[in-house]
Amino acid sequence: MAIIPGIPGISQGLWQLPWAESPHNQDSPKHRATLQRATTLSMETSSSFQQLGMQQPLEPPRQQLLGYGKCSTTGSDLGKDSGKAAGCSGSSGIGKGPVPMVCSTPCSGNPYAGLVSHLRASWLSGKTRPMEYRVAQLEALGRFLDDKKQEILEATELDMGKPSFEAFFSEILLCKNELNVTLNNLSQWMKDEHVDKNLVMQLDSAFIRKDPYGVVLIIAPWNYPIQLFLVPLIGAIAAGNCVIIKPSEISKNTERLIAETLSCYLDSDCFAVVTGGVPETTRLLENKFDYIFFTGSPSVGRIVMTAAAKHLTPVTLELGGKNPCYVSDTCDVTNVARRVVWGRFFNAGQTCIAPDYLLCTLEMQEKLMPALREAITEFFGPNPRESPDFGRIVSDKQFQRLRVLLGSGRVAIGGQTDEAERYIAPTVLADVLPSDPAMQEEVFGPILPIVVVANMDEAIDFINARPRPLAVYAFSCDSKIVNQVLERTSSGGFCGNDTLMHFTLTSLPFGGIGNSGLGKYHGKFTFDTFSLHRGCLHRSMGLETLNTPRYPPYTQQKLGLLTTTFEVKRRGTCTLL
Repeated sequence: MAIIPGIPGISQGLWQLPWAESPHNQDSPKHRATLQRATTLSMETSSSFQQLGMQQPLEPPRQQLLGYGKCSTTGSDLGKDSGKAAGCSGSSGIGKGPVPMVCSTPCSGNPYAGLVSHLRASWLSGKTRPMEYRVAQLEALGRFLDDKKQEILEATELDMGKPSFEAFFSEILLCKNELNVTLNNLSQWMKDEHVDKNLVMQLDSAFIRKDPYGVVLIIAPWNYPIQLFLVPLIGAIAAGNCVIIKPSEISKNTERLIAETLSCYLDSDCFAVVTGGVPETTRLLENKFDYIFFTGSPSVGRIVMTAAAKHLTPVTLELGGKNPCYVSDTCDVTNVARRVVWGRFFNAGQTCIAPDYLLCTLEMQEKLMPALREAITEFFGPNPRESPDFGRIVSDKQFQRLRVLLGSGRVAIGGQTDEAERYIAPTVLADVLPSDPAMQEEVFGPILPIVVVANMDEAIDFINARPRPLAVYAFSCDSKIVNQVLERTSSGGFCGNDTLMHFTLTSLPFGGIGNSGLGKYHGKFTFDTFSLHRGCLHRSMGLETLNTPRYPPYTQQKLGLLTTTFEVKRRGTCTLL
């Protein structure tokens, strides 16, 4: 697996950066033990891919990166010697890893063109197609999760103070579930799917072949930096593709861990990691890929889709949005509060499917406040800043953005901040107006606005008047109310009487609609996303008499025969009285 650093002169390879403790962690007791085991980047990324194209035009790299015609490898072809390749150690810490790939063939033009060409040549050779190869690479990913469990927990804590419980659940356990579901079912998923045939073709073979697309690009975000690159990667490998992975530069410690250690597990001829920020990603997107899978904001999703359109490349866009949560007057207030608090403040609110705001009556708002306060105290203690189970905001820029949103409505619970630690307390805003700042953008932080509505109908109208979200939540003891919200709204996913939990089922498709995304994945849906469903018909060279009715010269008799053999008739319906 190739590891490609950013362009020299703009973003040096991660192993070349100076290291020091992050200033925002120095005074936090929560991080001291981890800081003794690992170091963090002292350089702050000046701009993130999340802001791409929004402020100033991107400048091309000042220097060209060497091409990637022939590269030395550090991983075994089938992943069987994972963790034992040159420069790799199964017990290495965050600051250790393989020697970076050395590429010898210069490549003019786009600095990543040689890399893409090298992977495409590997794909065209058929190397990734056998099931045995795919299984070996997937099993190697399993060893990566096992071997690097502690490093993953450390890196995610350093990046955003992610509690180890949440990191294990979201970054490791859910990924292993996806991996095992894929390994358990891959042989079945890969089989040709035989389809119905008309009378003329009864002796022929008609089937759907699941072909790999080719060379795919996966661009991952910072909020779940392992899961949101690994789950798409599992499906891409299972479908037989070669893959370039672009982890987020915002979660810099996790990016470094991926760049330095993943190469020990995967085949370097077929898989590569590209690091860097906006300029590197912009140049990368100039290349022709066969599929692009992007997770991030809607604004950047439009940029990715525009770049893909130049090559007519299909895309999956996993975006975000403001996920509404309707709470009816008929519900168990205590249970609602616990489930909403968990879903909103998990990962310090930096979750694309978190309930973004509550819709409820004024009466229900008054009932919810003490229940929400009690749940927050139960989960995080009287001072959440001291809790080991509450995370931090990923960057200063995100912290400043969120602090502005605290001016919406009135702060009913929380509201405390600490810029040095990038800490924002679990906060509930009451009496928020649709015109307030917190309702103009996705919150993506530990802030829960409550918007008062008169009834369910007004709540549904409020939801439908806005871009379709990634998820809609509804709480009620009356299943008819939950079903009403489900039937009368549109969103990527839906969860009744809980939050986030639909995401954990590999049997459900996950994805958005409109502003919240395009396409779906998880479980078999990920395999299907990265597979071209190729319609195939294999006919006999004989039996030419059966083809005569379709050949000129045309006659009414031939048309009658053609109609008899090709026509599909509507099935009769029967109503039982």
